[in-house]
Amino acid sequence: MKKRTLVVGASDNPTRYAYKAATMLNEYGHPIELLGLKSGQVAGAAIQRGEPDLESIDTVTLYVGTRNQPPLYDYLLRLKPKRIIFNPGTENPEFAQKARQQGIETVQGCTLVMLATGQF
Repeated sequence: MKKRTLVVGASDNPTRYAYKAATMLNEYGHPIELLGLKSGQVAGAAIQRGEPDLESIDTVTLYVGTRNQPPLYDYLLRLKPKRIIFNPGTENPEFAQKARQQGIETVQGCTLVMLATGQF
């Protein structure tokens, strides 16, 4: 089952994990939306800025450090994803609790590993 995924902290820099995740998600056939600070493109998808109007997001995968997440809380929760993946370095108990209170599954894991091992 393909899961429409929002990569938060997207970058067109091939050395960044967000870039690798977007590319790998695309390779595995998962439709991607990208949200970042700078415009660019990854795997044929444009990096959007601000709070784009997105629908039917299954998974949000975070590549934004904990201290930069609070301004994103309301926006990401409004998207009503089924789950949020907190990749290494993005762990955030406060945001995870807010998400769970709205019925959103939270996962502390690595999107790249989850894809490679069939756990995505």
